[in-house]
Amino acid sequence: MSTTIGLKGIQTIENFDLKEKCVFIRVDFNVPLAEGDQGSTITDDTRIRAALPTIRYALEKGAKIVLASHLGRPEGKPEDRKKFSMEPIAARLGELLKAEVVLVEDPTSDAPKGLLPGLRHNQVILLENLRFEKGETKNAREFALQMASYTDIYINDAFGASHRAHASIEALPQAVEKKGIGFLIKKEIEMLDVLLHAPQAPYMAILGGAKVSDKIPVIENLIEKIDTFLVGGAMAYTFLAAQNLSVGKSRVEKDKVSFAREMLARIAARGKKMLLPVDHVITNDFLAPSEIKITDTAAIPEGYLGVDIGPKTRELYRKELSRAKTVFWNGPMGVFEKPEFAQGSFAIAEALASFAQDDGTHSALTIVGGGDSAAAAEASGFAGKMAHISTGGGASLEYLQGDKLPGLEVLRNLRPSVQPTL
Repeated sequence: MSTTIGLKGIQTIENFDLKEKCVFIRVDFNVPLAEGDQGSTITDDTRIRAALPTIRYALEKGAKIVLASHLGRPEGKPEDRKKFSMEPIAARLGELLKAEVVLVEDPTSDAPKGLLPGLRHNQVILLENLRFEKGETKNAREFALQMASYTDIYINDAFGASHRAHASIEALPQAVEKKGIGFLIKKEIEMLDVLLHAPQAPYMAILGGAKVSDKIPVIENLIEKIDTFLVGGAMAYTFLAAQNLSVGKSRVEKDKVSFAREMLARIAARGKKMLLPVDHVITNDFLAPSEIKITDTAAIPEGYLGVDIGPKTRELYRKELSRAKTVFWNGPMGVFEKPEFAQGSFAIAEALASFAQDDGTHSALTIVGGGDSAAAAEASGFAGKMAHISTGGGASLEYLQGDKLPGLEVLRNLRPSVQPTL
């Protein structure tokens, strides 16, 4: 059983005898897909690769494995069955595992129960997209019991889905006696627990993305621990507006301006820092830009909107980050999906990559909080030099803001052991 604070009372896959047991592993194969003439193709298999250590361990220990995941947000339309099928995932997983992946089209059928006894050592079962079943998102006990009927041991390794109270995340483990987590979740929580409970100073948080409101709970929970907040993305314009600076037609959460003003005061009163952009990449039109400029100051002229941090800000942030010992990055600095607006996010990724040592260690702990920041790190080419990239953007934020994740709480057993009387 893990001794990490966030995993107290939770078993890991290593605590179980897996030989000849049916092990149901809830994975997160919700990977990005591109539509093409030949069907859907995977554009980033990071989440599949992240699950491989747990799957391989179970195979090596002689388990009979059923894997299950959701994919996208199917709405019950006939075309969803093809658009969100796990077929391309099954094919890619088979290549990576060098094993046969048997795709079961109906997770509610008796097919898994029929196939399991005859599974060979180089075969695994993968259930079709769980969200094709209405009972999944409704946390339906009936759907969970169908899966539990052939499950000896339940393992959750889907960190990116663990903040959802869905049938395969919460109702299913409630119906299974032996349950725990895989290696992916174990590492995720161990890393995030460092940010919460044992960060080395200076501790810095890079916060970006569209909305201040998305980051308020994290800022509130970590304000006493973090030494420097470095802010970019559209959320920076709300903070600049709170300082009465012109932000042109940049995105501003008007109902959060007063919060931003109060937060700046609270951080200053604690002797901490919040760095905001001192220059910007701006454009006259985001969808069809005819002008792209760099401002001289933090102010953005009327008729323009900010789309990335500018070169002076990149250098300011790089210099500040160079003295960090712990860094958490959540949210891109600009609209990194467009190359002309990606330099800010890529500069942050490069700054964090500089902590990587030749022997594989890091002179500072660098943790990327999943979602768009993980995608930006991948696009920059520096992802491999981060200490840890979370597979769950929403889950990592909720964990860091102090929320309990349903997918972990259902596995937790904090009852004191009863000592036998002599």
